[in-house]
Amino acid sequence: MTVSIRLAERADAVRLNAALTRLSADLGDTHQATDAALEAAGWGATPAFRAHLAEVAGAIVGVVMYSPVFSTVRGGAGVYVSDLWVAAEQRATGLGRRLLRAAASDAARCWGAGFLKLQVYDSSPGARRFYDRLGFTAASGHTDMILQAAGFEALKGDA
Repeated sequence: MTVSIRLAERADAVRLNAALTRLSADLGDTHQATDAALEAAGWGATPAFRAHLAEVAGAIVGVVMYSPVFSTVRGGAGVYVSDLWVAAEQRATGLGRRLLRAAASDAARCWGAGFLKLQVYDSSPGARRFYDRLGFTAASGHTDMILQAAGFEALKGDA
């Protein structure tokens, strides 16, 4: 069957979240996003992300979710892929590459993106090999730092 890829729309929020729930399960993560939160973030007054869906006969078999970033070091806009999921039965078919291509093309058109950034779990060696084959290189010289909800709320109170 033919796989089609298209930009996600507001009406896709529930199905998009269901696919992202499958990604979380594949990674052993707790999935906290709600359908309403995803819809508000993706299609609210100031959209926080864009996404593409890969479908076969109406069933979602892949998703890529991404947001703009700006790097003074790189001298311009880029795209951060926060989520890439391909259903098990579609892996090793080129679908992951096609989804990343859709995100990169859309990000270049929307934000003038000239680079793509993402993270790969240490516990996902297959994903790491996939990214290596595409030409991704591991970043070095820095550590990802995250300010969780409680710290974020406290910091906002400092303003």
